[in-house]
Amino acid sequence: MDEDSRYEAVRSRDARFDGAFFFAVETTGIYCRPSCPAVTPKRHNVRFFTTAAAAQGSGFRACRRCRPDAVPGSADWNVRADMVGRAMRLIADGVVDREGVAGLAARLGYSARQVQRQLTGELGAGPVALARAQRAHAARVLLQTTGLPVTEIAFASGFASVRQFNDTVRSVYATTPSGLRASAPRAGRTAARTATPSAGIPLRLAHRGPYQAGCVFDLLEREAVPGVEEVSGAPGDRTYRRTLRLPYGTGIAAVGERHHSGTGAHPGGWLDARVHLTDPRDLTTAVQRLRRLFDLDADPYAVDARLGADARLAPLVAARPGLRSPGAADPDELAVRALTGRDEAAALVLRYGKRLDAPCGALTHLFPEPGVLAEAEPEGPLGALTAALADGTVRLGPGADRDEARDALAAVPGLDARTIATIRTRALGDPDVAPPGPDTPDSWRPWRSYALNHLRAAGELE
Repeated sequence: MDEDSRYEAVRSRDARFDGAFFFAVETTGIYCRPSCPAVTPKRHNVRFFTTAAAAQGSGFRACRRCRPDAVPGSADWNVRADMVGRAMRLIADGVVDREGVAGLAARLGYSARQVQRQLTGELGAGPVALARAQRAHAARVLLQTTGLPVTEIAFASGFASVRQFNDTVRSVYATTPSGLRASAPRAGRTAARTATPSAGIPLRLAHRGPYQAGCVFDLLEREAVPGVEEVSGAPGDRTYRRTLRLPYGTGIAAVGERHHSGTGAHPGGWLDARVHLTDPRDLTTAVQRLRRLFDLDADPYAVDARLGADARLAPLVAARPGLRSPGAADPDELAVRALTGRDEAAALVLRYGKRLDAPCGALTHLFPEPGVLAEAEPEGPLGALTAALADGTVRLGPGADRDEARDALAAVPGLDARTIATIRTRALGDPDVAPPGPDTPDSWRPWRSYALNHLRAAGELE
């Protein structure tokens, strides 16, 4: 989009572009999302930015009315397979906070200087600034939804010091941490009195456009591995719960099927979630893994526009606008499950899964790590796959190169083309996978994964 088109999106308060770009008003020093309900500023006072971090780096503060830091990430990072897209997925997963820019660069296979140059050139902000914006958002969530002491929130958000935390909050939100906590909605302040990492942190998992939650929950219910996952409740009001292995500890996440809609011409909405963590530093990573599992950063408008133009798919898209292509909370786990199937995966959990220190109902275990499985079950395709995952021959994390991963999977003995396609679609989040068998015309590209989900939902494909 050129700047005139962006301004028209701002004038019409079009939420389809929330997260795709941000605009800032020079006379107020505030930046907003395109759908902000405030009075539209004059064109000559407006500046546009690709990321919130770039707006913050130029000295603008986040709008308290539209909360631009809370929008879904740009759908570009969900789709793109280049270095910038991979870097954004890794930053969202907390790699810069844990490993620094050098760790990010090493995972991408570039020098730190190359990563800095490419991100700054395309996004207007480098990896440190992008991670800082993410930390600020995590801090606001914890301040407004939990009763954690401010000092604990500083480190839980990924800040290296309380001073850095205080300076960032003042810069981004134009208030102190205590003031930000006091500005929370009354319901949030009430919940924060009892909300702690052990009791669960309440979250809103935002998405753009329509969302077919029922289809996602149907899939999760069919696939749920006992001990690691469960789906309870009646259709339309189900809750999905699962265990999470995280960088600093473990977690249990619960996500509700009931969908909440915003307002406006293109409202989007959110799913309610609650995350229980043994270490609050894992909040950002846990949230991003849930977002990938539920495909919340997709752009349903782009997907539906392309697929809706196809004669075969048009009625299916009209019946289920916003149908998603679910990913994986743990890519390595998904790869093993794609190979073994649900029942064998459940048996592996009982034999080799790590039992939680504090089981929660039916959730008792973490899925076994590839290294454990490679040592315990070294023979056959399972042994070959888990060994490749354990030694890094196959990399499926958020920063994985999809082409390299495809080639590495093809070299694993015993993996057929259909299993590889499933791993690419789910573990790698590849939106354009065509498994063997179904006819997938080029006119469906780059959304063939979504097209096949429409056929499955309509009962035309197993």
